[in-house]
Amino acid sequence: MNIIVKTHEGRCYCRPDTTWEREDRDLFSPDSVNSYLYTPVLFARICKAGKCIGRKFAERYYDSIGYGILLYDGTLMDGSAMAYAASSCRDQTSVLPFPMYNRVTLQEGSNEFTVEKDGSELFRTSCGSQKMIEDAVSEVSHTVSLRIGDMVAVELADPAPLAGKGELGKDREEIRITGTFCGNALFGFSIFF
Repeated sequence: MNIIVKTHEGRCYCRPDTTWEREDRDLFSPDSVNSYLYTPVLFARICKAGKCIGRKFAERYYDSIGYGILLYDGTLMDGSAMAYAASSCRDQTSVLPFPMYNRVTLQEGSNEFTVEKDGSELFRTSCGSQKMIEDAVSEVSHTVSLRIGDMVAVELADPAPLAGKGELGKDREEIRITGTFCGNALFGFSIFF
């Protein structure tokens, strides 16, 4: 199972399945990681294998959608050519929660996805659409063969700072991250430094 990401700039890369976190387990940061960046994503589960999928057939290749976040190791994001790929391989950094939603929830423009850090809103949107997912399924399938069970994630914003060791007080080591969609909790986990 792969997590195929279409970046906010429109590029494609894959995250290994070891990065997938779907059960709200807390993230215990390794000593080598000083900070995390995040980007919110709209993602879909692939239900039919395919390669070079035409845009008009893309709706046949996914059966459910969801919202989540991708975390990046901020220590490795130095602007080099390999920074994006290297920073996206840490375990538990693809927060793509289950259960997923029927894709018709994207037709209702009032359903909002929010991300909060320690109770303060970081991100809010209702911009997700079936067109966005279907465009991504078609585009990434020209680079990567899609298999049943793969996830296609579309970044909704560029990576932004989320948490770092320096922002925590001496008596605090935990940052709480939560997400909601349609008023329902999607994920809630803590990052411990």
